[in-house]
Amino acid sequence: MTKEHDNTVSVGKISGVFGIKGWLKIFSYTSPKENILNYSPWLLTKKGETKTIEIVEGHLQGGGIIAQIKGVNDRSQAEALVGWDIFIRREQLPATSEGEYYWSDLIGLEVVTTDGVVLGVVDNLLETGANDVLIVKGERERAVPFIKGQVIVKVDREGGRIVVDWDPEF
Repeated sequence: MTKEHDNTVSVGKISGVFGIKGWLKIFSYTSPKENILNYSPWLLTKKGETKTIEIVEGHLQGGGIIAQIKGVNDRSQAEALVGWDIFIRREQLPATSEGEYYWSDLIGLEVVTTDGVVLGVVDNLLETGANDVLIVKGERERAVPFIKGQVIVKVDREGGRIVVDWDPEF
């Protein structure tokens, strides 16, 4: 991402077209997935190009999300947008409470044990039902449970690191 995108959050991707009137299939990263429709405008990016679009309407359709955006009225216009990533400006998100984090705030943070062993950086997160799991990539990939007060000792977003009580052999 460029400096221009430092203040953005990835929320989804345009995955296909729906019908002949310009509707788009949206793969949402939000939870619940229909929350993506609460944010407009969207910043679409692909291969270094960025464009701002507005949502006209959208809803759940067959377990997925479909949306119509302003100025896209036929299938060929919609097809030209397939594969574009969807971002929003960070200020469009509701503020988090103390000790709460958006996943996007954690990605890229360095993960260090309480003994100072660097495990790597947060590459992704998984939702398992019981708790979220940090996917940490370093000399190898690790799955570290995001359990505050047990495994997660401290999240220092400003300092760019997460301190964990975790055996580096796992």
